[in-house]
Amino acid sequence: MAFQTSTYVGDDIYTINTTGDCVVGDEVSFERATFTGSFRNAKFAGFELIQGKIINDSYGRDKQQHTFTIELLNGSKITIKGRNLYANSTYRKQWLDESLRGQVADEKHARGAKARAARECRWEGGF
Repeated sequence: MAFQTSTYVGDDIYTINTTGDCVVGDEVSFERATFTGSFRNAKFAGFELIQGKIINDSYGRDKQQHTFTIELLNGSKITIKGRNLYANSTYRKQWLDESLRGQVADEKHARGAKARAARECRWEGGF
């Protein structure tokens, strides 16, 4: 079977490609792959459009896997790893004040750098 890729490129509302750099407060839209069948015999079923607002992010202690919590339009919440959020292009709405978004992004990048440094220290110490 051929590898399936999303063709989603945003729309009139979600116009800014933010693949690789989403922050808390972003209202995002992206497609994620869905599968049917069992874990061992999964079959690609297509793509599901996800839209919502990022309400939390964190870096895992051991592997620094970036995880996002998204509140969907229907009020439910999902948690998704960054590598999956960014897998098929992620688009966002423009903020009313983009400079505020820049401040949130700077804080996120600082936390990421700190988490990576802590991981390096643990690895060097044999932990």
